[in-house]
Amino acid sequence: MTAPSTAPAPPSRGSRWIQQWDPEDETFWKETGEKVAKRNLLFSVLSEHIGFSIWTMWSVLVLFMGPEYGLTPADKFLLTSMVTLVGAVVRVPYTFAVAIFGGRNWTIISAGLLLVPTVAAFAVIKPGTSFNTFLLVGLLAGIGGGNFASSMTNINAFFPLRKKGWALGLNAGGGNIGVPVIQLVALAIIGASGGPRVLLGIYIPLILVAAVLAALFMNNIENVKNDTGAAKDAVKDGHTWIMSFLYIGTFGSFIGYSFAFGQVLTNQFGRTPLEAAYVTFIGPLLGSLIRPVGGALADKYGGAKITLYNYVGMGVATAVLIVASMQKSLGLFTVAFVVLFVLSGLGNGSTFKMIPGIFQTKALAKGLEGEAAAAYGRRLSGASMGLIGAVGALGGVGINLAFRQSFLSYGSGTGAFVAFLAFYAACFVVTWAVYLRRSAAKGQATTASEAKPQLSYAEV
Repeated sequence: MTAPSTAPAPPSRGSRWIQQWDPEDETFWKETGEKVAKRNLLFSVLSEHIGFSIWTMWSVLVLFMGPEYGLTPADKFLLTSMVTLVGAVVRVPYTFAVAIFGGRNWTIISAGLLLVPTVAAFAVIKPGTSFNTFLLVGLLAGIGGGNFASSMTNINAFFPLRKKGWALGLNAGGGNIGVPVIQLVALAIIGASGGPRVLLGIYIPLILVAAVLAALFMNNIENVKNDTGAAKDAVKDGHTWIMSFLYIGTFGSFIGYSFAFGQVLTNQFGRTPLEAAYVTFIGPLLGSLIRPVGGALADKYGGAKITLYNYVGMGVATAVLIVASMQKSLGLFTVAFVVLFVLSGLGNGSTFKMIPGIFQTKALAKGLEGEAAAAYGRRLSGASMGLIGAVGALGGVGINLAFRQSFLSYGSGTGAFVAFLAFYAACFVVTWAVYLRRSAAKGQATTASEAKPQLSYAEV
């Protein structure tokens, strides 16, 4: 008997390779696809989670580094800036690695690579080590940031368009939560008078576990290929750069504040490392947990609308932070900072949901339908995600450099917050102007077929 067309074809390169994958086929999705996709999502989240923890471990390690290490606040902000920079840059090659090696295979490799910065930090973190050595080892930790790009590219291929907001939000949120988890572990270790090597020693076996589980339970998709033409098209498409700009405002804020929050509390408000650790994990935790909610809200109401209102909230929270910083109100400052984290997480989910929707809209505007439209949307959204993720992460570099300059110039973070407020205002204007503005006069003059693509942008 001939196998049903909805079943995956026999693997061509081993038992972990799926030769045919069509999540847009509802029969295939219900009978086979959903179960496989969710299993891969689960272990992708685990690996990305560990990657985020290793990437942001220096936000925690600097809290252990007291006066005996001989580092100034400016040194520490520079260190975390460079770690963030590497994490942003490596996202581009990590995006293409999925098609070269396979999603499962690259998850194993990228998880194993996390041993390099973790073991290196374990070896050098002690008083007397030079700042340049810390900087070099910190740069190695940046590879953890790349896990996000490869994981998102991989999971994007597993799920149908109607589920991408939820799936990508859950995948990213599960990864993002690696930030507060490592901060919580650090809190317990600092509270127990343990040292930074205890923290690093905990993560070494966890890295090995993530790699082994990926090897046992994940799959590669045969028809996920690197399309250099798609990459070039994505680079040339203005929406790639517009969404990169918007993602700087959401994810750049999340990762930048994750690195900087504890340092601001210790340097501006005189909190001890233990006191800072008691609150630094709350913002990243809530921001991570709410990211899938942002994706789900975007699925229901449209990513552009959620993103627009989210930037209003981020602007208000930042204005409150400026007031709290000037008045040296620790309580108000902490609450406003946590709210800003939550909004950055919500915006992370809504902005990333916009990407496949935008390119799907462009496909429909070109007259494509059905699978042809879905294939076009997958092709360009997959190619653009790595670049958007990389540029967005650069926002974290800017945040830490802004804090560094603000503390050097004014002795506080107030100047940096003013700059952030102006940037969020710019993000609001861009979101409205590109994806939500509709001129009534223009709408009356245009035909229905011409107006439809513009109208649907409000629903991406």
